[in-house]
Amino acid sequence: MPGRPRQDLNRADRILDAAADLLIRLGYRKITIEDIAQQAGIGKGTVYLHWRTKQQLFEALILREAITYVGKLMDGLRADPSMVLPHRLMAASFLIVHDRPVLRSMFSGDAKQLQAGMADSAIRGHDLFATARFFDLLTRHGLVRDDVPNQAYAWSAVHSGFHLLGNLDPATPEPDVRARADSLAHVVRAAFEPAGRPDPQVLAVAASEIISVFEDVIPPYRERIYGYQRTSEPT
Repeated sequence: MPGRPRQDLNRADRILDAAADLLIRLGYRKITIEDIAQQAGIGKGTVYLHWRTKQQLFEALILREAITYVGKLMDGLRADPSMVLPHRLMAASFLIVHDRPVLRSMFSGDAKQLQAGMADSAIRGHDLFATARFFDLLTRHGLVRDDVPNQAYAWSAVHSGFHLLGNLDPATPEPDVRARADSLAHVVRAAFEPAGRPDPQVLAVAASEIISVFEDVIPPYRERIYGYQRTSEPT
């Protein structure tokens, strides 16, 4: 499919930027297409040239955030393959999410209406960690224990719990974000990883394979967002 003109690329991202700002300030339920158009400085009809519904627009926003998220993980893995160790990967994920307000609102439960509206959408079929392949890879390289029952569920529960606790009990004192990431890493290492440190070559191979897993999710995300192949990613 041929690429769209550069002005259309920029306009699509400007609309998504406007939607992101409104999502954080107002919440999904209160936002209208008119609000987004006004925030982006365009007409309402122009928004519909890119996405037919509000749900599609916000799905595109979340998928754009997902591309940035996996891109940052891949950058970290390329710079230091030992980041593939589950405790380090989970801590890195936590910090990335914390730095992205839209993702943080999703992980913390602040955007429940948006998540409910997208429950049957394409995003449901694309886990950010591509779970089945992800755990198969970690297990094959001996990076996770094989005696943890319902491992994917337990992993998700631990990850979600660290994001959700502040909302579930606002009175709970929270350390700074780096300290929380360190606590998460400690829990993951103790609960999911075998004793000892893998050979650096094993880590290099595993990191390369996980990068490939992440690379596989980007084209369908990009196609869903923009409707064509795009050569550069938002930052």
